This record gives sequence, C-alpha cells and structure tokens, in this order.
Amino acid sequence: MRYPASGRYALAGRNKKITTMDSTESGWTVVIADDHPLVRDAMRHALMQNLSDVQVVDASSLDEAKAAVDRLGTVDLVILDLNMPGMDGFTGLATMRAAHPLVPVAMVSATNDETIMRRAIEFGAAGFIPKSAPLETIAEAIGQILDGQVWLPIPRAAPAGTGTSRQEIASRLGELTPQQLKVLSMMSQGLLNKQIAFELGVGEATVKAHVTAILKKLGVHSRTQAVISARLLDFKTVD
Repeated sequence: MRYPASGRYALAGRNKKITTMDSTESGWTVVIADDHPLVRDAMRHALMQNLSDVQVVDASSLDEAKAAVDRLGTVDLVILDLNMPGMDGFTGLATMRAAHPLVPVAMVSATNDETIMRRAIEFGAAGFIPKSAPLETIAEAIGQILDGQVWLPIPRAAPAGTGTSRQEIASRLGELTPQQLKVLSMMSQGLLNKQIAFELGVGEATVKAHVTAILKKLGVHSRTQAVISARLLDFKTVD
C-alpha cells in the first residue's frame, strides 16, 4: 500500500509525519461505498474540500467496494456504509479487513448507537462517522483517520458491562480469512457442511477444513460455540 510522502495527513502504521495539506506525489485514493448516492456525494464533497489531490471511486455494495480495492491496488482509505448490500452486519467490515489489512476502513451509518460504534472499532474500523454529521465534522473525521488516529463521535472509553473477553473474540474473528468468514456466516444461519459446499461451489472436504480452521482461530471446540462468537458480527439497526 502507498503512503503519500507529503500532505497534511499520515496513515496508520507510519512514523513519518506529514506537514502540508497537499499530496505531491500521486495524490490520495479513496473508495466510498454506500448505496445512497446523496451520501456518496456528501463524502466526496468533504474529501475534495480538504484534500487537494484526491481520486474518489464510488461503490454501492460491499462486492463493488472489494472489487474496486482489488482493481486499484493502491488505496488510502475505504469508507463503508454499515447497512448497504452485502455487509451482513459487521461481517462485511471483517471481510474487507481480512482481505486488505493495511487499508484503513471508516464506517458510516445513520445509527447513533454507541454500542454499535464501539463494536465497529473492535472489529478493526479506523473510525465511525454518523451520516447526520456536518460536512466539517466529516472532513475532520477523515483527516484524523488519514493521520493514523481512530475517530469516534463519542468518548472511546468502554461502556459499562464490556469485558476484555468480547474484545478478544472480536480480535480472533478479525483473523479469519474472507472465505472463512463466509463459512462462519453460513454456519450461523444453520447450514450444514454439504449445503455450505453447494453455496460456495467447493467440495465438502474443503468446508470441513475451513470449519476446523475457524474453530482453531476462535479458540472454541464446537460449531455452537463458533456461532455464538459470530453473533458479535450481527446487529439490528435501520439505515
């Protein structure tokens, strides 16, 4: 992944600080994935107002977003709508992070649920931006994320009742590959190995190997325990 040599913002994982607003080498590349064109336009406007050289690529689903990142190869930020087609709760975020672990991902949503916001961070999001936020706030959030910080519109302290066990499970879920996440999602829907194999177009032995790897990575001993862990990826909200 490319990290601009100059510009106001530096990306996560880099010690080098950026001191001006311009990216003088080859600019910024941002993928905005949202099934609402007006939201994409607002995000684009916020980006173009605050970054002098930015290429914005639109997507309206998770599959389109993943295809864009795969095609571009060099992406500085992905902005994902939490409830667009293909996301399946936090599975979409986990899938994108598994496929492209060096690319920062910011979530956007109409929800103001603090638990959902914090859970997005647990699953590796670099920020959570409410769609209702003013353009100035959106620009500030994107700037801080590009500077390697985690941005939330709420304090980052863990809410009451949240233990380290849930954070540990979230971390383990983040280690699953995209294909393993698909298998786990289908397991949580009650599908048998034979049915999962049919849906994915692979052999049943391949599915069994995925299930074994999933159990090992999650540190559990049964499909039931894995499905319970997978429930952290699910949520109910209206976008």
